Amino acid sequence: MSPSEKRVHDLVGIGFGPSNLALAIALREHNARADESVDAVFFEKQPAFGWHRGMLLEGTTMQVSFLKDLVTMRNPVSEFSFLSYLQDRRRLADFVNHKTMFPSRLEFHDYLEWAAAPFAGQVEYGSEVVAVTPVADGGTVEWFDVVVRRGGGADELTTRRTRNLVIATGLEPVLPEGVVSGERVWHSEELLTRLPDLRDPRRVIVVGAGQSAAEVTDHLHGAFRTTEVCAVFAKYGYTPADDSSFANRIFDPGAVDHFHTAPEKVKEALRGYHASTNYSVVDLDLIDDLYRRHYQEKVRGVERLRILNASRLVDVATGEGGLRATVEFLPTGERTVLDADALIYATGYRPGDPLTLLGEAGGYCLRLPGGGLRVDRDYRVATTGAMRCGIYVQGATEHTHGIGSTLLSNTAVRAGEIVRSIAGRPAADRRPYALRP
Repeated sequence: MSPSEKRVHDLVGIGFGPSNLALAIALREHNARADESVDAVFFEKQPAFGWHRGMLLEGTTMQVSFLKDLVTMRNPVSEFSFLSYLQDRRRLADFVNHKTMFPSRLEFHDYLEWAAAPFAGQVEYGSEVVAVTPVADGGTVEWFDVVVRRGGGADELTTRRTRNLVIATGLEPVLPEGVVSGERVWHSEELLTRLPDLRDPRRVIVVGAGQSAAEVTDHLHGAFRTTEVCAVFAKYGYTPADDSSFANRIFDPGAVDHFHTAPEKVKEALRGYHASTNYSVVDLDLIDDLYRRHYQEKVRGVERLRILNASRLVDVATGEGGLRATVEFLPTGERTVLDADALIYATGYRPGDPLTLLGEAGGYCLRLPGGGLRVDRDYRVATTGAMRCGIYVQGATEHTHGIGSTLLSNTAVRAGEIVRSIAGRPAADRRPYALRP
């Protein structure tokens, strides 16, 4: 085979966070028992595996059970389970004695890194997918050419051809309209990378009412013993997350079947009913702890933890020595001016648009009447008859597959469904091809 000829991959994965890591594991387990294996390669723009590293705060725990790891809900005897990780790390008995279903975020991240390590030869880190081009044969799109930039150099481009794409580019941090991240203003996603540059701050402002906002407020209040931490949000108080047993059924694998086939009005209603399981809510224990500290500071007469509830930021001006924020109390319109050293927006995340990279290929994708991408039950994007190759998405499917789409709850099961979908389609010709100039 000449250097200009390469094999057509069965699958190219864009991104290698938990979703595509779970997919790689499901593929390996499928290939171990299948007559014909599925060939896959993954591209990740980060230099190494990492999952929300900027929010790996000491003392924070996962909000889902360890049983909702990368594999257990799909294959309880997998060698890639969290329990297998504990056994390998010689901590299984210690964890059992800990009497918890919710490991620390640091430990779960270590589990993810442990699970990702065996796939080092299948993942190209420091590689960003910059373009996807449909390749037609006889008027039908049979493949995609995936253009990858390595090492950040514009001239370091390589092209891979594939029959299927699996897009799992994760969540994008959201800043309010008009806000630009800078030296003193940033998103909570960057917290731990930014904090070393924050020297003895007098005052820090945290905007947001969800779990991340409360965790950032908690962390700053503990890390800086003399700093005033101001939490600003429009609610009157933090809202407890609904993690009750019945409500958690919305994250069951069977709930995905129900949601996908439900009428649009029912889907909208279900998302509204159960928004309190995930959006702008906080673990009750953390709420109680913050309130306890807030109250005790009032008793002592020194309030470092200030809760500016029912309020919003109306103006922010930055300067060399810090920033000046104007906060409006919504019920009365009264305004308070705060001079601060940093402003942190814990204003959530949104799924990236899976069609951003597709360019011309996006024109083959079908839309729902409301404008959302039409995604079939197996997470394959519905396309016109002129496209035979597959586009699968992980994460950006809440409108079609339910509220658990961006969470870990169904990651293991979803990965198995995508593998079955790809492996179950007729095998195509695997002869080498010549890259087009």
